Amino acid sequence: MEDKYSKITQKEIDIIKQYLDQWNNIFFRDIKYYDEGWSINLREKAIYPRYIVIFKPYNRIEYSIKSFEIHYNQEGKEYFKSLYFIDNIASIEQLIEEIKMIIYGKDIFESIKKENFTE
Repeated sequence: MEDKYSKITQKEIDIIKQYLDQWNNIFFRDIKYYDEGWSINLREKAIYPRYIVIFKPYNRIEYSIKSFEIHYNQEGKEYFKSLYFIDNIASIEQLIEEIKMIIYGKDIFESIKKENFTE
């Protein structure tokens, strides 16, 4: 089983970080390590209040992405509304393509479509 110190894990994270570098002016980025896997968290700086989590468990080869819309209650506390979720992303190439589509608004569009056009 991989862990946060494995060369495989660090190579995956480095590849994703390198791709995400082009979006540094739009997103704050944070990498977190957990007992069961790692995540790269993106928080949109100004355009739209969005939070995107890219997650990979150590014991699986698939990735997942979940995006949230950030809201604030009357006391000023943050809360998150789920916009989009996809799992079982089989390769880093598919992951990068999915990240690109979400950054361009796929998650927002899918959320609007689900809210307004489902029976």
